Amino acid sequence: MARQWVANQVLCNNTPTSKRMGTHMKTTIDISDALFASSKTLAQQQQTTLRALIEEGLRRVLRDAQTNTQPAFKLKDARVHGQEILMSDPRDWQQLEVDHLSERVGQGAP
Repeated sequence: MARQWVANQVLCNNTPTSKRMGTHMKTTIDISDALFASSKTLAQQQQTTLRALIEEGLRRVLRDAQTNTQPAFKLKDARVHGQEILMSDPRDWQQLEVDHLSERVGQGAP
């Protein structure tokens, strides 16, 4: 039978509601009895709470998920023979296009 455990943060009555909102959430989770017992034992050994262990575990999972995310697209290395492009200045490309068009016109191309 799974055990329900309620995570709860006790807040002072004199703390303004605006400060408490969004900082802690009360929720109920269902976990197996064996996992609950092991977690409770570990919490006692580490002199911490079950809530703290659960939060630490969730932080680790979220951190690992962020670091394992692959970029959506990576540009393929298209260098020829491992060298960089010879004409890196855009003005050189423009002149190359002008030269190409003048050659086509000289050959009778439309």
